[in-house]
Amino acid sequence: MDSFISSVITLALVMDGFGNIPLFIAALKKVSPERRTFVILRELLIALGIMIFFLFCGKWFLRAFGIHSYSLSIAGGIILFLISINLVFTTDDSAEPKSDPKDEPFIVPLAIPLVAGPAALSMVLIMAAQHSKMVTLWAVLCASVINMAILMCSFSLSKLLGQRGLTAIERLTGMILILMSVDMILGGIAEFVKR
Repeated sequence: MDSFISSVITLALVMDGFGNIPLFIAALKKVSPERRTFVILRELLIALGIMIFFLFCGKWFLRAFGIHSYSLSIAGGIILFLISINLVFTTDDSAEPKSDPKDEPFIVPLAIPLVAGPAALSMVLIMAAQHSKMVTLWAVLCASVINMAILMCSFSLSKLLGQRGLTAIERLTGMILILMSVDMILGGIAEFVKR
Protein backbone atom coordinates (compact mmCIF):
# COMPACT_ATOMS: atom_id res chain seq x y z
CA MET A 1 0.00 0.00 0.00
CA ASP A 2 2.87 2.37 0.85
CA SER A 3 4.51 1.74 -2.52
CA PHE A 4 1.21 2.45 -4.28
CA ILE A 5 0.69 5.78 -2.47
CA SER A 6 4.31 6.69 -3.08
CA SER A 7 3.89 5.87 -6.80
CA VAL A 8 0.74 8.01 -7.08
CA ILE A 9 2.37 10.98 -5.32
CA THR A 10 5.57 10.67 -7.38
CA LEU A 11 3.69 10.50 -10.68
CA ALA A 12 1.39 13.38 -9.72
CA LEU A 13 4.42 15.52 -8.84
CA VAL A 14 6.25 14.53 -12.03
CA MET A 15 3.20 15.46 -14.13
CA ASP A 16 3.47 18.87 -12.41
CA GLY A 17 -0.15 20.01 -12.62
CA PHE A 18 0.47 23.32 -10.80
CA GLY A 19 3.61 24.04 -12.82
CA ASN A 20 1.72 23.39 -16.06
CA ILE A 21 -1.12 25.82 -15.26
CA PRO A 22 0.62 28.88 -16.80
CA LEU A 23 1.62 26.83 -19.85
CA PHE A 24 -1.91 25.46 -20.35
CA ILE A 25 -3.35 28.97 -19.99
CA ALA A 26 -0.87 30.33 -22.58
CA ALA A 27 -1.63 27.48 -25.01
CA LEU A 28 -5.41 27.86 -24.61
CA LYS A 29 -5.53 31.67 -24.68
CA LYS A 30 -6.84 31.73 -28.25
CA VAL A 31 -9.31 28.87 -27.71
CA SER A 32 -12.89 29.92 -27.04
CA PRO A 33 -13.86 29.52 -23.33
CA GLU A 34 -16.62 27.01 -24.11
CA ARG A 35 -14.10 24.72 -25.92
CA ARG A 36 -11.34 24.91 -23.27
CA THR A 37 -12.73 22.18 -21.00
CA PHE A 38 -13.12 19.81 -23.95
CA VAL A 39 -9.57 20.51 -25.21
CA ILE A 40 -8.01 20.02 -21.75
CA LEU A 41 -9.94 16.78 -21.22
CA ARG A 42 -8.99 15.48 -24.67
CA GLU A 43 -5.28 16.28 -24.18
CA LEU A 44 -5.19 14.70 -20.72
CA LEU A 45 -6.87 11.53 -22.02
CA ILE A 46 -4.32 11.32 -24.85
CA ALA A 47 -1.50 11.71 -22.29
CA LEU A 48 -3.09 8.97 -20.14
CA GLY A 49 -3.31 6.68 -23.18
CA ILE A 50 0.38 7.25 -23.95
CA MET A 51 1.39 6.45 -20.35
CA ILE A 52 -0.73 3.28 -20.33
CA PHE A 53 0.86 2.25 -23.64
CA PHE A 54 4.31 2.70 -22.06
CA LEU A 55 3.18 0.73 -19.02
CA PHE A 56 2.20 -2.35 -21.04
CA CYS A 57 5.01 -2.10 -23.59
CA GLY A 58 7.68 -1.05 -21.08
CA LYS A 59 9.12 -4.51 -20.46
CA TRP A 60 9.25 -5.20 -24.21
CA PHE A 61 10.85 -1.79 -24.76
CA LEU A 62 13.54 -2.50 -22.16
CA ARG A 63 14.26 -5.96 -23.61
CA ALA A 64 14.25 -4.82 -27.25
CA PHE A 65 16.89 -2.17 -26.62
CA GLY A 66 18.84 -4.12 -23.98
CA ILE A 67 18.19 -1.50 -21.32
CA HIS A 68 18.61 -2.59 -17.69
CA SER A 69 16.27 -1.29 -15.00
CA TYR A 70 19.17 0.45 -13.21
CA SER A 71 20.05 2.33 -16.43
CA LEU A 72 16.45 3.48 -16.71
CA SER A 73 16.43 4.52 -13.06
CA ILE A 74 19.61 6.59 -13.45
CA ALA A 75 18.52 8.14 -16.78
CA GLY A 76 15.04 8.89 -15.43
CA GLY A 77 16.60 10.45 -12.33
CA ILE A 78 18.86 12.68 -14.46
CA ILE A 79 15.93 13.82 -16.65
CA LEU A 80 13.81 14.44 -13.56
CA PHE A 81 16.69 16.35 -11.95
CA LEU A 82 17.07 18.64 -14.98
CA ILE A 83 13.31 19.30 -15.13
CA SER A 84 13.29 19.97 -11.37
CA ILE A 85 16.18 22.44 -11.60
CA ASN A 86 14.25 24.24 -14.34
CA LEU A 87 11.14 24.41 -12.12
CA VAL A 88 13.10 25.86 -9.21
CA PHE A 89 15.21 28.42 -11.08
CA THR A 90 13.24 29.49 -14.17
CA THR A 91 11.95 33.04 -13.82
CA ASP A 92 11.06 34.04 -17.39
CA ASP A 93 8.23 33.03 -19.72
CA SER A 94 10.48 31.85 -22.55
CA ALA A 95 9.37 28.24 -22.01
CA GLU A 96 5.76 29.03 -22.79
CA PRO A 97 4.48 27.07 -25.77
CA LYS A 98 3.50 29.03 -28.84
CA SER A 99 -0.14 28.62 -29.79
CA ASP A 100 -1.42 29.16 -33.32
CA PRO A 101 -4.33 31.61 -33.10
CA LYS A 102 -6.28 29.66 -35.74
CA ASP A 103 -5.87 26.18 -34.31
CA GLU A 104 -6.41 24.73 -30.88
CA PRO A 105 -3.49 22.66 -29.53
CA PHE A 106 -3.58 18.97 -30.42
CA ILE A 107 -1.27 16.44 -28.72
CA VAL A 108 1.74 18.81 -28.81
CA PRO A 109 2.53 20.66 -26.56
CA LEU A 110 -0.14 19.82 -23.97
CA ALA A 111 -0.38 15.99 -23.98
CA ILE A 112 3.29 15.63 -24.99
CA PRO A 113 5.62 16.88 -23.51
CA LEU A 114 3.83 18.85 -20.76
CA VAL A 115 1.89 15.94 -19.19
CA ALA A 116 3.34 12.74 -20.69
CA GLY A 117 6.87 14.08 -20.87
CA PRO A 118 10.21 12.25 -20.61
CA ALA A 119 10.18 12.21 -16.79
CA ALA A 120 6.61 10.86 -16.54
CA LEU A 121 7.23 8.17 -19.17
CA SER A 122 10.53 7.17 -17.54
CA MET A 123 8.75 6.96 -14.18
CA VAL A 124 6.02 4.72 -15.65
CA LEU A 125 8.67 2.41 -17.15
CA ILE A 126 10.57 2.26 -13.85
CA MET A 127 7.38 1.50 -11.90
CA ALA A 128 6.41 -1.18 -14.43
CA ALA A 129 9.81 -2.83 -13.90
CA GLN A 130 9.57 -2.65 -10.09
CA HIS A 131 5.89 -3.32 -9.33
CA SER A 132 3.03 -5.35 -10.79
CA LYS A 133 1.30 -3.90 -13.83
CA MET A 134 -2.01 -3.55 -11.96
CA VAL A 135 -0.42 -1.51 -9.15
CA THR A 136 1.30 0.71 -11.70
CA LEU A 137 -1.89 1.05 -13.77
CA TRP A 138 -3.87 2.18 -10.72
CA ALA A 139 -1.07 4.58 -9.79
CA VAL A 140 -1.10 6.08 -13.30
CA LEU A 141 -4.92 6.39 -13.22
CA CYS A 142 -4.99 8.01 -9.77
CA ALA A 143 -2.16 10.43 -10.59
CA SER A 144 -3.92 11.33 -13.86
CA VAL A 145 -7.16 12.08 -11.99
CA ILE A 146 -5.26 14.39 -9.58
CA ASN A 147 -3.55 16.10 -12.51
CA MET A 148 -6.86 16.38 -14.37
CA ALA A 149 -8.57 17.99 -11.35
CA ILE A 150 -5.79 20.59 -11.11
CA LEU A 151 -5.66 21.42 -14.83
CA MET A 152 -9.43 21.48 -15.34
CA CYS A 153 -9.47 24.29 -12.78
CA SER A 154 -6.39 25.98 -14.25
CA PHE A 155 -8.06 29.28 -15.16
CA SER A 156 -9.84 29.50 -11.78
CA LEU A 157 -6.70 28.51 -9.82
CA SER A 158 -4.63 31.03 -11.74
CA LYS A 159 -6.98 33.84 -10.67
CA LEU A 160 -7.16 32.56 -7.08
CA LEU A 161 -3.42 31.97 -6.47
CA GLY A 162 -2.04 34.71 -8.69
CA GLN A 163 1.36 34.53 -10.40
CA ARG A 164 3.31 34.54 -7.13
CA GLY A 165 1.25 31.70 -5.65
CA LEU A 166 1.69 29.57 -8.78
CA THR A 167 5.44 30.28 -8.81
CA ALA A 168 5.76 29.31 -5.12
CA ILE A 169 3.91 26.00 -5.68
CA GLU A 170 5.99 25.29 -8.80
CA ARG A 171 9.26 25.86 -6.91
CA LEU A 172 8.15 23.72 -3.97
CA THR A 173 7.25 20.93 -6.42
CA GLY A 174 10.67 21.37 -8.04
CA MET A 175 12.45 20.98 -4.69
CA ILE A 176 10.54 17.77 -3.90
CA LEU A 177 11.31 16.40 -7.39
CA ILE A 178 15.04 17.16 -6.94
CA LEU A 179 15.06 14.95 -3.84
CA MET A 180 13.19 12.20 -5.71
CA SER A 181 15.54 12.40 -8.69
CA VAL A 182 18.63 12.05 -6.49
CA ASP A 183 16.99 9.04 -4.79
CA MET A 184 16.30 7.47 -8.23
CA ILE A 185 19.92 8.00 -9.35
CA LEU A 186 21.36 6.56 -6.10
CA GLY A 187 18.92 3.61 -6.30
CA GLY A 188 20.06 2.87 -9.86
CA ILE A 189 23.74 3.09 -8.86
CA ALA A 190 23.14 0.78 -5.86
CA GLU A 191 21.38 -1.74 -8.15
CA PHE A 192 24.28 -1.59 -10.62
CA VAL A 193 26.87 -2.12 -7.86
CA LYS A 194 24.99 -5.22 -6.61
CA ARG A 195 25.34 -6.94 -10.02
